Amino acid sequence: MTVGDIQKSVKSLDSKSLFKGQSCIFIEHNGELYSLRITSNDKLILTK
Repeated sequence: MTVGDIQKSVKSLDSKSLFKGQSCIFIEHNGELYSLRITSNDKLILTK
């Protein structure tokens, strides 16, 4: 499967629409809370 195949079959969300100007958001998954943050190098880090 290529990246193009994945992009066609999976919904994509723009990070700007998720973060809405913030540098950290929280995601609840199966009763657990995760943080997704943008680093100073503009990378994403997901932590539990």
